[in-house]
Amino acid sequence: MTAPDGWRKSRRSQTATACVEIGRSPGLVGIRDTKNRDGGTLTVGHADFDSFLKAIKTHRLD
Repeated sequence: MTAPDGWRKSRRSQTATACVEIGRSPGLVGIRDTKNRDGGTLTVGHADFDSFLKAIKTHRLD
């Protein structure tokens, strides 16, 4: 699999420094800490990440 690229963080946190950012590549999504970009990357499949986002947006994780 190709390493994620095109790293970005939420538009709502552009001025914040304690955030996570995501990068996408075919087959996976990478998640990393903006304060420690070299500290490691969590990778998950697109379907799992999309399910996670849906759970957040529908308040199932509150």
